[in-house]
Amino acid sequence: MSTQKSTKVEVKNLTKIFGKRINKAKELSRQGKDKTQILKETGATIGVDQASFKIYDGEIFVIMGLSGSGKSTLVRMINRLIEPTEGEVLIDGENLMKIDKKELREVRRKKMSMVFQNFGLLPNRTVLENTEYGLEIQGVDKATREQKANEALETVGITGYNEEYPDQLSGGMQQRVGLARALANDPEILLMDEAFSALDPLNRTDMQDQLLDIQERLHKTIIFISHDLNEALKIGDRIMIMKDAKVIQTGTPEDILTHPANEYVEQFIENVDRSKVLTAGNVMIRPTIVNIEKAGPRLALKMMKDTEVSTAYVVDGRRNLVGIVDANDVIKLVREKNGDLTSIVQTKVPTTTEDTPISDLMDDISQTGIPFAVINDKKQLLGIIVRGAVLGALAGNEVSDFE
Repeated sequence: MSTQKSTKVEVKNLTKIFGKRINKAKELSRQGKDKTQILKETGATIGVDQASFKIYDGEIFVIMGLSGSGKSTLVRMINRLIEPTEGEVLIDGENLMKIDKKELREVRRKKMSMVFQNFGLLPNRTVLENTEYGLEIQGVDKATREQKANEALETVGITGYNEEYPDQLSGGMQQRVGLARALANDPEILLMDEAFSALDPLNRTDMQDQLLDIQERLHKTIIFISHDLNEALKIGDRIMIMKDAKVIQTGTPEDILTHPANEYVEQFIENVDRSKVLTAGNVMIRPTIVNIEKAGPRLALKMMKDTEVSTAYVVDGRRNLVGIVDANDVIKLVREKNGDLTSIVQTKVPTTTEDTPISDLMDDISQTGIPFAVINDKKQLLGIIVRGAVLGALAGNEVSDFE
């Protein structure tokens, strides 16, 4: 991703220390003392300790960790709701630590919007009035802000409730209004602090799906705080895990699952449902491939013997999938010395794409006798999925690379 997308947010050595004796706390932190030791010696609390990372334009970047890890403090420093003790936050290269309060208000109004865990709706305002509130503060005329608010409500799937009040809505609907209010400003960056954690499981799943649908259309840069690893793995393009105010690991969901940085991350991911995260591309293996434009029955049989398989996948000269051949049919062709591979190719092969979640394929994989072929949008064969590789991946074992 980093080679394809530009940096939207860059955080450099961002630190927050609450309390007194801040300089002493800094010194102890640099000596490698943990936050518990520093609190005991100084009375100061380390909220975030030297956090550095980049967030790319248009990605969902999930910051996660247990309670007290520093994730909420960190996100509030990004828009300076909490002033950092030291460090930098750059938005499109501009250092927010160096701008005055007036400029900061403009950044908050036009570049960033925040969605809170407790919805943050004004109880004495209707759904429409809540949604257009940010635009009203900016001085946008009534007709324009109503239009933008209605568009935002439609985006999050809320229509027909304009004159209702927050206490007349379910928790899930209130959170949709909160999200609509953030979107109405058309921000470049959405900050979402535990935005779905107050919802029941059904509404939470629905809002996760809604967010992914919105992101597919709007391509915002979203910084999402969560303590739920399954949620992070589902919605995050990349995930940053924090512990005791420090950044422990940053990577894609697959990176986190397959290459945990330390024992803490290993324990963190121990009970995750890997089938919802791993894709066909993660578990595919190299098949025995026969180029039908070059190979005859004898060469195909030799290749199958060498690799000790009873089925080979047949492609054309452009590696487009043609079908499969069975060893018994190939042996018969060789004995009869009559005909080419075309006559015995089975063209009905189950296929899927690299980005298909394994959870979507589990039932079909268990019922078919032919391994799924993984193809790209040009119908070229990339690999195959066999049951053993799937079970190994779900158990946390390494899958052989397909080169």
